[in-house]
Amino acid sequence: MRPRRLRRTPAMRRLVAETRLHPADLILPVFVREGAAEPVPISSMPGVVQHTRDSLRKAAHDAVAAGVGGLMLFGVPEHKDACGTAGTDPEGVLQIAIRDVKAEVGDAAVVMSDLCLDEFTDHGHCGVLRPDGSVDNDATLARYAEMAVVQAAAGVDMVGPSGMMDGQVGYVRRALDAAGFADVAILAYSAKYASGFYGPFREAVQSSLQGDRMTYQQDPANSDESLREVMLDIAEGADVVMVKPAMSYLDIVRRIADAVDVPVSAYQVSGEYSMVEAAAAHGWIDRDRVIMETLTSVKRAGATTILTYWATEVAGKLR
Repeated sequence: MRPRRLRRTPAMRRLVAETRLHPADLILPVFVREGAAEPVPISSMPGVVQHTRDSLRKAAHDAVAAGVGGLMLFGVPEHKDACGTAGTDPEGVLQIAIRDVKAEVGDAAVVMSDLCLDEFTDHGHCGVLRPDGSVDNDATLARYAEMAVVQAAAGVDMVGPSGMMDGQVGYVRRALDAAGFADVAILAYSAKYASGFYGPFREAVQSSLQGDRMTYQQDPANSDESLREVMLDIAEGADVVMVKPAMSYLDIVRRIADAVDVPVSAYQVSGEYSMVEAAAAHGWIDRDRVIMETLTSVKRAGATTILTYWATEVAGKLR
């Protein structure tokens, strides 16, 4: 036997490749900053910015032109408070961004929005706090329901509840259905780990978090727990489930993909992006090759779609 026969040329390797990336597999996370007069570079994420309304529309146009399957929108408000009021304001930055992007791309890509309070709270947690500083799960669910309806009214195609509150998917699904938005889908951040890879994202959304989120995000040591979370979310009405982060949790992606019959998404998070960019900037790795290798590994593990800050760049190369 000579397995090398099938590796002899690029054409041969392409012909027998077991895993293929497609532009439509990719989802671009984008940040829009309220009141920004020009795009604001994120120092810990080279090449990524907090967008203005105009630059957001251009980024959405460029992503769709490259064939990207979807965009996940995050809002950065000028003012925050304990309850994340800007997150449920119909004229809040995220709702305006949804309307802008839908007007720009229509149905050419799936417009998604982050459904969480952490960008909007002055304490930086993903929910409403009790007097003792702990996150009140059920009070937070009521806020998520409000957010979901406001985002749906702005025209979003899919909401992404990411706060890891118990029962969040069912609560959001009931709120959307009751408000007449039964067609709005849910991308559930079902297996979201309390990871150190989120550091640069905190700068991107100007998080004011003190402490950590270990009481509601998953312990990186656990695997079986992720399956329980996923099954609960599917039972509550999740249309798509997510693993976050991606690269250090490929075993979780594989286990979930093998166990469920809904699409599985994985989020290649800010720290994963920034490590590659930093190493490439020092000349330690071949940037383009490593980007493709990381994304292929996530797809190979079983992800249907991948959220990645390289989505537009990579989609353009795949076409």
